[in-house]
Amino acid sequence: MYNKRTLQAKILRSSKNFKVLLVTGPRQVGKTTLLQNTARRRNYVSLDNPEALLKATEDPEGFLQTYSPPVFIDEVQYEPRLFKYIKMLVDDTDKYGQVWLTGSQQFSMMKNVSESLAGRVAIVRLLGFSIYEREGKGLQSKKYLPTLNPPAKLKRRNVAHTFRIIWQGSFPRAVALKTPDELATFYDSYVQTYIERDVRQLLNVGSEAAFVKFLKVVAARTGQELRLTDIARDVGIVPNTAKNWLSILETAGLIYLLQPYFRNITKRFTKTPKLYFLDTGLAAHLAGWNTPRALETGASAGAFFETFVVSEILKSYYHQGARPTLYYFRDSNQNEIDLLIEQDGLFFPIEIKKTATPRSSDVKAFQTFAKIEKIGFGALICLTNKIQPLGKDVKAISIWDI
Repeated sequence: MYNKRTLQAKILRSSKNFKVLLVTGPRQVGKTTLLQNTARRRNYVSLDNPEALLKATEDPEGFLQTYSPPVFIDEVQYEPRLFKYIKMLVDDTDKYGQVWLTGSQQFSMMKNVSESLAGRVAIVRLLGFSIYEREGKGLQSKKYLPTLNPPAKLKRRNVAHTFRIIWQGSFPRAVALKTPDELATFYDSYVQTYIERDVRQLLNVGSEAAFVKFLKVVAARTGQELRLTDIARDVGIVPNTAKNWLSILETAGLIYLLQPYFRNITKRFTKTPKLYFLDTGLAAHLAGWNTPRALETGASAGAFFETFVVSEILKSYYHQGARPTLYYFRDSNQNEIDLLIEQDGLFFPIEIKKTATPRSSDVKAFQTFAKIEKIGFGALICLTNKIQPLGKDVKAISIWDI
């Protein structure tokens, strides 16, 4: 059964205005399935197929004659030289939406896209299922912002059910699996495939064991400030290597680095970011949380809940073709705000807390920040089973109310 994806609407709009469409994102998030369920009368070829890849490599012009537009080329990153021939192809026509592409690996691919297809390509990003898509309500109508009257379109789930979803993750294949053993096999295979097919193409990893250990150490730190020196020490590598490996996780779409807010804009990119895995199931597997209950009651429960909320907010933007401006805030007096969404000259503050009993003291830092910048509505996203006011223009809501 196909779960409708929010990004489908953006794909159809972009295909009417650009000659080329590129869908990026990590492996196994459903890029191929999405485009196959969106395409009508479109040729299809995957460069995952050795014969197709050989044809694209040895005779790119002949390849594009065999698979003529409108065409969907899957896993295009395997032959980056194809981009210049796609450019020549679409420059010879006034028709839009001629070439659809997917690419799992963004590191080298995006450089070729920017050089060859600038002005011709719409680039959209897909992550795993959002909670809307998972619940069969795939067309999430709005990018998330705290509001005076939060929507309640999803059925609220209890704490145990919510943590089962956090533990299971959002990859479509993982969502379909039923047992812990099946999930463990899926994630073991995912990590191995990622190393074998992606990482080896990006850099020379001297030790696979060290890289897997690096993944596990990073996953255990999701929802925390990034401390490269500590990560390097725990893995047994030098900080520069840790920095390079982390950049690969970021460009591959596996992690997100949330920058701190500073009034001085240049400081925002030189200070310590917070690190989030974009799929909590993969992070839980790597960090060794073997059951939903163990994760829910463990020391990392709050960090994983925060990671889940941040990833869902990101999906609400990415799956509508948008990229939000996000920060976190901490001042010298330890006033903290987990997330700030900047939009239209306002900062919308969000606190994230694994609690079913929200209190106004949980959002006291909002007023501190209001002395620095203009703020909009605020929210405490937590495990409450009802929407509750926590003060002027601030409400406590469930993750299921976003």
